[in-house]
Amino acid sequence: MRIGIVVDSTCDLPVDYLREHQVEILPISVRIGDELRVDYRDEAETLAYLRSHIAERGASAETIPFSVEQIRDLFLKKLVVDYDHVFCITVTSTRSPIFDHATQASYAILNEYRPIRAAAGHNTPFALRVVDTRNLFSAQGVLPVEAIRLRAAGDEPGRIRQRLEELAVQTWGYLVPRDLYYIRNRARHKGDRSVGLFSAALGTALDIKPVLACNRGETGPVAKIRGFDPAVRAMFEFAARRVEAGLLTPTVCLCYGGDLSEMRAMPGYEALRSACADRGVEVFESIMSLTGMVNVGSGAVCVGFAAPDHAFG
Repeated sequence: MRIGIVVDSTCDLPVDYLREHQVEILPISVRIGDELRVDYRDEAETLAYLRSHIAERGASAETIPFSVEQIRDLFLKKLVVDYDHVFCITVTSTRSPIFDHATQASYAILNEYRPIRAAAGHNTPFALRVVDTRNLFSAQGVLPVEAIRLRAAGDEPGRIRQRLEELAVQTWGYLVPRDLYYIRNRARHKGDRSVGLFSAALGTALDIKPVLACNRGETGPVAKIRGFDPAVRAMFEFAARRVEAGLLTPTVCLCYGGDLSEMRAMPGYEALRSACADRGVEVFESIMSLTGMVNVGSGAVCVGFAAPDHAFG
């Protein structure tokens, strides 16, 4: 059986890895001022765009995910012929409409695929499963990596689906933002009042950086630490301890809103890489998606993994 995997462009995995494993990308368009850019996870283009636009006007940008019709067309023109079963693995539905769009599109796809497959010489049924990762940024990458591993091992779609749904509730993402004012302005532009001006000003004045966590679609601060580097160190060293305690998949995903050489020089990075190497955990590093940087600003660092329930610390 030919099993396909689709992710949206906020999924922070290395571009070369996605290409190697023929993972299809649902792009997201970003409009900043009069300029419209489609995010296909071109890392060089993302860095260039970051340096020229994000810091100045990113907070007021508009992000435009694929519509129901665009997703339907992608599947009917290509994927229903190329594959027999497709997993469409999306960013958390609590922060984006992509999961809902893909779910709505799936009804039309499953109603309309038969003559298209028959014309291509395929008389077997086509199946599609939309999976909500219930997470963001690099943590969103944990499920596609597992799906790729299971596909390579020859697992059937039913087993893959069950595994992905189990992992979705046990995947954790942790992020340290660099600029609280940016997050406050971005939240205000989107109508989200969760980050107030006073708290942003106070945090900036005192150089307090939150460690933000996402699990099961819920996001919020789990620690407040003075200084960006100490906050990143605390997050990386915490992730290293989770690796040592035992993960649910041999995967850690990292992303950074800038050149990866900067992230690799941050405190705690080597400790995390060493812990992963000691326990056979594969590390995936990528530049944060353009869409991600629009939402949290440049210079943010994120780590994602699947683990039993735990508290940060």
